[in-house]
Amino acid sequence: MTTLVVVGSLNMDFVVTVDQLPAPGQTVLGRNFQMIPGGKGANQACAAARLGANSVTVRMVGRVGYDVFADHLKASLSAAGVDVSAVHATRAQATGVALISVDASGQNSIVVASGANHALVASETEAMRSVFRGARFVLFQLESPLDTVAAALKLARAEGARTILDPAPAAPLAPELLASVDILTPNETEASLLLGLPPARVSMSDAAALAHSLRERGPKAVLLKLGDQGCFYCDGKTELSSPAFPVVAKDTTAAGDTFNAALAVALAEDRGIEKALRFANAAAAISVTRMGAQASVPTRAEVDALLTDGT
Repeated sequence: MTTLVVVGSLNMDFVVTVDQLPAPGQTVLGRNFQMIPGGKGANQACAAARLGANSVTVRMVGRVGYDVFADHLKASLSAAGVDVSAVHATRAQATGVALISVDASGQNSIVVASGANHALVASETEAMRSVFRGARFVLFQLESPLDTVAAALKLARAEGARTILDPAPAAPLAPELLASVDILTPNETEASLLLGLPPARVSMSDAAALAHSLRERGPKAVLLKLGDQGCFYCDGKTELSSPAFPVVAKDTTAAGDTFNAALAVALAEDRGIEKALRFANAAAAISVTRMGAQASVPTRAEVDALLTDGT
């Protein structure tokens, strides 16, 4: 068994389905409500454990408050097979929450109150060394303080792990932080923001130029997530695209998290980048056909079945 570590957020997600997302100042009526374990970090940890149950050990690093949401989130991760011994509670903040609206096409609007996730501070990263030791990959997102992410990226590299950063929620990132990233996995919006460009739809024919520009900022490799177009990867030697699996989307909430986790699992199993991209696309495709975050993550058997049917 190889080890994956996820450093990031744990949130309780409050999800409402709507006919259309509200415009500023507009009130719309929701149709269904669910309270679901989430947070980009926790979603990735859950997905990695579920997809790599027989091949990887998954550890989660994060912070929660002293409240009922914390207990529920940790229990949910433990049930998925995630080691939560490095998820600690703080009295300074409540457990993080996310307010999510999902429209009829599966698109979403998300507001996050980070709470205890901001208590994962840079001064504590040295304590992560023992968690990182022996890990094959460490996954990061941006729902933790940026200085914490930067310090933990360096520490993970120092302990011999490869680093994967999902730069979400979108934020400008310093070249020094990006230099500690082995694989950067932005979507179209995040890629544009990192380059100081206005948000725009990116076609697969434009992906190479965009990925090259991002690599110049510091990461060893860039993997552009292009939604229903699939994804594009480049690392200076290898360039390839991988098409998406055609599905009818109901909720895209955790698609990127599922993709990143599946990518890490496949690479940890030494599948090679081409097969890893296809595995990640398949996992993400299944996730968008279901409501919720961690609840939408497929099993390994489901992904293998889609891969078999799609060949």
